[in-house]
Amino acid sequence: MTTPQLDETARWTALTEAEDKALTLFDAIEAAGIIAPGRSEREVDADIAALALDRFDIERHWHQCNVRAGANTVTTFHDKPPVRVIQPEDTVYVDLGPVFAAWEADVGRTYAVGRDAEKHALVSALETVFEAVRAEAAPDMTGADLYALACRMAAAHGYHFGGAIAGHVVAEFPHAVWPGDKDHQRIGPANPTRLSEPDPFGRPRHWILEIHLLEPGRQWGGFYERLLRG
Repeated sequence: MTTPQLDETARWTALTEAEDKALTLFDAIEAAGIIAPGRSEREVDADIAALALDRFDIERHWHQCNVRAGANTVTTFHDKPPVRVIQPEDTVYVDLGPVFAAWEADVGRTYAVGRDAEKHALVSALETVFEAVRAEAAPDMTGADLYALACRMAAAHGYHFGGAIAGHVVAEFPHAVWPGDKDHQRIGPANPTRLSEPDPFGRPRHWILEIHLLEPGRQWGGFYERLLRG
């Protein structure tokens, strides 16, 4: 298997540019009012795909768009809960994985569609916890170390960490078919390798950090993700 032969400065530039474009897609989603009470997760998903294609020429996604509302916000990517309709006081999270040229982006945001103060507080806490974890992350940490840090930071802010992992490698499309132990490509309890260890091709690994917070009763939550390095 071959991969693009770029130096690390060029690779990092390509990944950050892909993320910037994905965040612009999020801005367009918000401006279009796609996420609103009375709409089903499936309808939101379809409208996001259409907007991504029509406005940004995004034809490929390295993973499916993931829209979760209300009780479904406690579930993770690989869960398959029943489709929900967004209710007036729900939190709603959206996880996007667009591909720009050869480069993967992976960004997630959460919205509180009503006025519930607790839900708005959790939405605000997502980025706060993300930045706190990112500030303490170090190259010599293992994936398991960083996952444990994310869990501690969630608890320190009054929430439960809801993710089975706290992130993963991101790279040229499609990194998901790279050889090697898949757990070593994830920020999770089963990854004993340091973040700084090379990928299967001998290059530095680049990481997405995921923060999935659940309220203390674990009835609803929210999700936020971006590149680990700022």
